[in-house]
Amino acid sequence: MRHTISIAVLGFSLVSGMAFAADPAKPAAAATAAAPVASAPAAEKTAQQSKMATCNKEAEGKKGDERKAFMKDCLSANKQEKQQNKMKTCNAEAAGKKGDERKAFMSECLKK
Repeated sequence: MRHTISIAVLGFSLVSGMAFAADPAKPAAAATAAAPVASAPAAEKTAQQSKMATCNKEAEGKKGDERKAFMKDCLSANKQEKQQNKMKTCNAEAAGKKGDERKAFMSECLKK
């Protein structure tokens, strides 16, 4: 008998917890979303969002692991290019420096 009551109480607490966890703002947000606000400015896409959109277009037709690998490469390509450009710039600026002086300079330059 105790076991049955315990299970009933546990079930009730889970169900009531889910009812209280429901987001009451969603219905209101859905109602306001139906009426567009003219004064709200259009949100600009960030560089990452633009890159994601471009990579998604290029990945059309790919599925599964092939798509995942392509997206990983596509999204990280810009980081590699930036790092390579930074390395070239720092190398040019480090011309004439040798040994520990060059090593310290390169370390500082690449951190920027």
